[in-house]
Amino acid sequence: MELLDTVVLLRDLGEHDLRAGDLGAVVEIYSPEAVEVEFVSAGGETRALVTVPAGLLRRLEPTDVMSVRRSRSAGMAAARLRR
Repeated sequence: MELLDTVVLLRDLGEHDLRAGDLGAVVEIYSPEAVEVEFVSAGGETRALVTVPAGLLRRLEPTDVMSVRRSRSAGMAAARLRR
């Protein structure tokens, strides 16, 4: 992996509201085993900045199909706005 690679998370990280299949960008490489990844919303806001074991990531491939999901935190933020 290299800096700014788009990567796919291979396992849920529930404590960060991240699910397998979420896309992130490599923003720092600490070692071959640990990288810092930024996960953002479709609106460009950072959802999580997490140091992830490299074994839990893979590079995005041209044949991958992307999908969209709502995060739990996005739903909570929308509920606060409606109050």
